[in-house]
Amino acid sequence: MLFAFSGLPGVGKTTVARALIRATGAAYLRIDAIERPMQRAGFQIDGWGYEIAHAVAEENLRLGNIVVADCVNPWPLTRDDWRAVAERAQVPIVEVEVVCTDAVEHRRRVESRLADISGQKLPTWAEVANRDYVPWNRDRVVVDTARSTIDDCIHTIRATR
Repeated sequence: MLFAFSGLPGVGKTTVARALIRATGAAYLRIDAIERPMQRAGFQIDGWGYEIAHAVAEENLRLGNIVVADCVNPWPLTRDDWRAVAERAQVPIVEVEVVCTDAVEHRRRVESRLADISGQKLPTWAEVANRDYVPWNRDRVVVDTARSTIDDCIHTIRATR
C-alpha cells in the first residue's frame, strides 16, 4: 500500500507521516531528504526529487513493503504521478492531505520550526502563504492537525485502508 501525503509546509505532514511509519513499519520517502543532498551537490531540482522518490517507492511496493511518501504534493500532476506509481506496482493508494485549519497556529509552527535536515532552508510564512498549492479535485483522506491529535490522525488514515 502507498500512503501519498500532501499539504503545505508547517501543517504537520512529517509528524503525522513519522507516526504512521512507527505504527505500520512502512518505508519512508521524504522529498526534502532527497532534494537537499541534490541541492548541496549543485543539481537543479526541477522535479527530480519526486522522480527519484517515485522510482524508490515503486521498487519498495513491488517488494511488498508499505510506503509513506511525505511531500507537499501541490498539484494534480504530482498527485496523479503518485497514483500512477501505485497502479504500476498494483497496490492500493491512500491519498492523505494534512491541513492545519487554525491559521494562527499554522503560522506559529512555520515561524518556530527548526530544520531537521542539514542545510535545509525552511520557508517563511509569506512563502508558505503564497505557495502554489492547488485545491484537491478528488476524494482523499483529510486530517486536521489543529483539531485532532496525532493519534487521531493516524486512526483516521488507517481506517480508510
